[in-house]
Amino acid sequence: MIPSIINIVAVELVGDCRLHLRFDDGTDQVVDFKPFLTNALHRDIRAHLDPERFAKFRIEYGELIWGDYDLCFPIADLYLNRLEKHAPLDAAA
Repeated sequence: MIPSIINIVAVELVGDCRLHLRFDDGTDQVVDFKPFLTNALHRDIRAHLDPERFAKFRIEYGELIWGDYDLCFPIADLYLNRLEKHAPLDAAA
């Protein structure tokens, strides 16, 4: 179950398009963004496959973002480590 309010408090690059995320409830996830980026239809999203561009992430207000929100993800998807699967949140409980 996902807490009603959750924030990312730390992020570390751990590989090619992989980030280790720590959430404020102590949960850790290693999220592989490569499948999502590779399958994206929009070239501006696929451009984040470039290692230099991908590495320019930051945490802002507890969210993981790139640029001026050029790339961002729902916090619940990062918390559950499910960028490709979009099942209802209740199904994850």
